[in-house]
Amino acid sequence: MKLLIVSGLSGSGKSIALDTLEDCNYYCIDNLPVTLLPDFINHVMLVDKTTYAKTAIGIDARNQSESLMSFSDNINLIRSKGIDCEVIFMQAEEATLLKRYSETRRRHPLTDVNIPLKEALSIEREMLTPIARHANVVIDTSRTHYHQLRELIREHIGERDVMHISLQFQSFGFKHGVPLDADFVFDARSLPNPHWIPELRVLTGKDPMVIDFLKQQELVAEFFHDISLFLERWIPRFEAEGRSYLTVAIGCTGGQHRSVYLVDALVRQFKQAYRNVIIRHRELH
Repeated sequence: MKLLIVSGLSGSGKSIALDTLEDCNYYCIDNLPVTLLPDFINHVMLVDKTTYAKTAIGIDARNQSESLMSFSDNINLIRSKGIDCEVIFMQAEEATLLKRYSETRRRHPLTDVNIPLKEALSIEREMLTPIARHANVVIDTSRTHYHQLRELIREHIGERDVMHISLQFQSFGFKHGVPLDADFVFDARSLPNPHWIPELRVLTGKDPMVIDFLKQQELVAEFFHDISLFLERWIPRFEAEGRSYLTVAIGCTGGQHRSVYLVDALVRQFKQAYRNVIIRHRELH
């Protein structure tokens, strides 16, 4: 039996995640109180193992702070019952969350006449720390739109083979911020930059002219070789420890040329050895 617990900051996309999991044939429940988790496991999931073979539960700051403190004990209890339980934690930068709330005009669950939105976001982060500590995968949605998030959820959770580690290779631009959900971050800004060649500036790392340019650079080849050796050595160690997900981020200045080229090359290489390889170019829309 499979149980996914979806949690995270309000406005980070939990509802989208649950909707996507429902499309992937998960039985989804939103806002279940943490104190009811043991009863749900014992009297619902374990009683009807067919209907609830794949279940996703949303837990967030609408729970009382005291009940969230018992989250660790409940996770241990669930796993002691032989249920494969994973925690997905979703987050976003404060500025992004403030912007989303200003655009949607929705009310944050912790705001009231005495607690403004910015303070509520800070309180929420602290409240959800017991859940975040148990996260198997953290998804940062600061620069992820609706369709990208649905695809990430499907690839990470809904349609992956749970017997193998899932690798995500992501390109990004440092000028837009470092991805918060990356396990490894490599900086490609010291490599020759196609941006300074006028005919290449408007292209990306997916265009043949840029690819040919970067293939001819010895430093680019050395950089790729070193990263490949590092990952080939350490990914099996993470997999042996039972790690389900690993995110490798490659960054350049704008996330258009060098990082895109390197991520595409890494995906081609590691797809030969791993079944679940995901690619994401954060700055390419």
